[in-house]
Amino acid sequence: MDPAIQAGLEKAGLPGARRHLFVCIGPDCCATDAGEAVWVHIKQRLRETGLPAMRTKAACLRVCRGGPWLVVYPEGVWYGQVDAARFDRILHEHLLGGVPVAEWVAARNSLGGDAGGREAPPPGR
Repeated sequence: MDPAIQAGLEKAGLPGARRHLFVCIGPDCCATDAGEAVWVHIKQRLRETGLPAMRTKAACLRVCRGGPWLVVYPEGVWYGQVDAARFDRILHEHLLGGVPVAEWVAARNSLGGDAGGREAPPPGR
């Protein structure tokens, strides 16, 4: 493999990742500055805890209301209205403790995996 690609995969955290967090930072679901603030907080907290997780910033997860949104895979848990304090609770209870914060779970879909989400419907349904 190309050494530059290998380095990029390692920088992304792929080799040891146990979760992948997607964060929608707006502009349609929330103000972009609020979304960016959450993104910065998430990056900082993941570094501090050493949690083996990849993270991806997105400009749209197609919900377009109630953001910033956080989606946690492999469980497929969707959280809305995430701010720094809400993320810290999600971090402790879900990401470190293994139990999603039920009162904030807006949806679940593990995309057919066995991580506690519902199975995705077959294509075309």
